[in-house]
Amino acid sequence: MPSIIPLVLPLSVLLASIMTFGSLAENYEFAAMKSSGISLQRSMRTLIYFICILSVVAFIFANNVIPYAEYKFINFRRNIAQVKPAMAIAEGQFSQVGSYNIKVEKKSGDNGRYLSGVTIHKLSNTGAGSNTVIKAKKGELVSSENSNTLKLVLRDGNYYEDIIPKKFEDRNKVPFAKSEFKTYVINIDLSKLNNTNLDEEQITNTNTMLTVGELRFTLDSLQKNYNKDMVSIAENINQRSSMNSTNFTTGTNIPQINTANILNNFSFSDKTQILRVASSNVDATNFTLESSRFELGDKQKNINLHWIALYDKFVIAFACLLMFFIGAPLGAIIRKGGLGLPIVFAILIFIIFHFINTFGKKVAQQDEIAPFLGCWMSSFVLGPLAILLTKRATEDRGVSINLDWITDIYKRFIPTKTEEELTEQPVINMEQVTVEKDTDWEKLNGYDNDVLIKIVKDAKQFGYKDDYRNKALKVLESRNITQEELLLTNNLYNVDYNKVEELNKQYKIYSKITFVTYLILFGISSLGKPETIISIILAFVVAGVFYTALFKSQQLLDEIGTIMDKKVDLNIYLVVAAGFPFFILFYFYNRSYLKEVISEYSKSTN
Repeated sequence: MPSIIPLVLPLSVLLASIMTFGSLAENYEFAAMKSSGISLQRSMRTLIYFICILSVVAFIFANNVIPYAEYKFINFRRNIAQVKPAMAIAEGQFSQVGSYNIKVEKKSGDNGRYLSGVTIHKLSNTGAGSNTVIKAKKGELVSSENSNTLKLVLRDGNYYEDIIPKKFEDRNKVPFAKSEFKTYVINIDLSKLNNTNLDEEQITNTNTMLTVGELRFTLDSLQKNYNKDMVSIAENINQRSSMNSTNFTTGTNIPQINTANILNNFSFSDKTQILRVASSNVDATNFTLESSRFELGDKQKNINLHWIALYDKFVIAFACLLMFFIGAPLGAIIRKGGLGLPIVFAILIFIIFHFINTFGKKVAQQDEIAPFLGCWMSSFVLGPLAILLTKRATEDRGVSINLDWITDIYKRFIPTKTEEELTEQPVINMEQVTVEKDTDWEKLNGYDNDVLIKIVKDAKQFGYKDDYRNKALKVLESRNITQEELLLTNNLYNVDYNKVEELNKQYKIYSKITFVTYLILFGISSLGKPETIISIILAFVVAGVFYTALFKSQQLLDEIGTIMDKKVDLNIYLVVAAGFPFFILFYFYNRSYLKEVISEYSKSTN
């Protein structure tokens, strides 16, 4: 099949590049090159030129060879089916032979002449569907090379035929005739089929048989016909909705018409006729719109198929280049050659590529997205991966990815304390602090040292003011316990609790961002497919904000859980994958549960 080439070529490039560069890295060839001053880019240069040439050859092959091979293949298959009707009867599906649609469960014998489980639909002479169904347990094809008749002998079956009465009122009864037979012979006229020339080529207009120039010409014609049909349908509906066919008059002597209920100006018979005409116009317009919608939908799908065939020729060429820039650096990074790990990576990457490519084209065919976006979707998704792997390989770094640079963008708009600020424990100059020896002072002076140290350390946790904490520090200082001693024993501040409080504040901000953007995304998806480039870009921007804020929220929750040595959330990524209602529920659940866990943590440290 010619259509196999677009699948095989990118996979071959991917696998060959992973195996080659993996083997070079495994045998320390790259290390030797680098010690000699040869960089990875320089070692790849010749292969890049070769892949560029291969991409051009792949485009020429896709534009010229594949369409010609498809053209020959489809016509030759059709002609064989006409000359050898037995070959045209496939197992498990209906196949048309002459005026019969034949389905068999199994074929056996020489050239598949013996049939079992035969179902036949006989086409009516008018071409309006099938009114006759024949079912038989067994059948046999009997014919000779010089005969223009194919004899189909059926055994042990039933014959069903719908009867269409001449009277219309009797048709609602749906009468039919049924008969049984031991042997039933059908003679199929093959005079037209046997005159088929195997070299004759009649099918010339499928989108897979056309070159880029022919596709552009065909698309121009199809689009013009589509626009003409749109105009024709609009004019037809406009004519149907007009009142030119009615000649009602209200007289010339009436000075003013009561527009509140204009029908009052007509007689009862005229009112009835007007309503009848209006009702029939509405029904006819609805029927026209519905039938036109299906007709235009089919034509739009055909246009999309031609656009997909056009873009596919360029995607095949670019896929070779893309797979090389994924496979070559990946092989250099994993440092494995041969037929083991490289095959696993190659298959996984190609499955992702093929799945996205198939999905994009199917969605584009149904006119859900633009054909350009559907065909190039796989390249848009895997392109950043190729850039990342190439950059990592040239820098001689692994594939570990740090996404903190993405969330750092939010720090420009959201006040965030650094790690140093969170763990900072400033020492207060007590000489500059004056305290009143009031009742609080007397009360604190009566506490022992452990209670005072607890008050100083957990002042923020208990909700004590700075003045109260300073008094406790003064009392401790009078007992020869300095802040430096408290700092050395980690009793000057409760760093973990302060850090949890700050992380909790940040989590609330980022979780609100995810909540709002999720609602916006849900609203956009509810409106249907984006119609303009601006709406598509807006959807991507909102999705980007949502996922980056979601990543940061999960990161903060994990950090809080590490400090408290407890899992404080249900994994948000799984909740998002579950769908909209689950995200809303677990959004509020996580916030409530986090508040409860922090409260318990606060009590446990007391």
